[in-house]
Amino acid sequence: MEKVFGRPKGLTNVEFAYCAGCHHSIVHRIIAETMDELDIIHNTIGICPVGCAVFMYEYMSCDMIEAAHGRAPAVATGVKRVLPDRVVFTYQGDGDLASIGTAEIIHAAARGENISVIFINNTTYGMTGGQMAPTTLVGQKTTTCPAGRDPKVAGYPIRVCEMLATLDGPSYIERVCPTSPAGLAKTKKAIRKSFENQIEGKGFSLVEVLSNCPTQWKMNPIESFRWIDENMTKWFPPGVFVDR
Repeated sequence: MEKVFGRPKGLTNVEFAYCAGCHHSIVHRIIAETMDELDIIHNTIGICPVGCAVFMYEYMSCDMIEAAHGRAPAVATGVKRVLPDRVVFTYQGDGDLASIGTAEIIHAAARGENISVIFINNTTYGMTGGQMAPTTLVGQKTTTCPAGRDPKVAGYPIRVCEMLATLDGPSYIERVCPTSPAGLAKTKKAIRKSFENQIEGKGFSLVEVLSNCPTQWKMNPIESFRWIDENMTKWFPPGVFVDR
């Protein structure tokens, strides 16, 4: 009997520790499938974040490095400059990339570093208790703004794609929403393109994935997918922002 679906070679035989329904598991698989299809597992180096995906090195079959909180782009820059023949990617959440790591991602993009960045935006600090993040929506309730984010106090959510798109360095920036089969296909296509651009030497690529956090949002997975579609996409519209 022909096997039509199975574990990608890019994933180790280790069970995910993520909450049920979380997008981290889905995006990990997409990255692994992309490495399989491009035959680059042996040549890829990933940079783990601090956050829910802190143990990503347990799940991926490629070489992985753990970076300090927010510093993945800096580590990736060093690795890529020393080993330019490697495919180097960072995997970061909104607390990691858009808060403590804001300067790192802006300057890596401004320099046009030839790396791929996978940015998981779930509008909260998922691992540490569901606190307000830089991407928390106006009115969204978290453990540190139980009445909802007030822009007069905390400002407005940061749109990372739009901000980086103002720079001349990036070669490719896209925001995707994997809450449907079509959205999953676009997510896979975007991540693959970010890797292919790097292999072709085109420079900095970032793919923002609108993600859920069923546990901290206090929703089941289906409700969380619907919440992304009905709320997150209004402030964070999916689409291509840079494609040079």
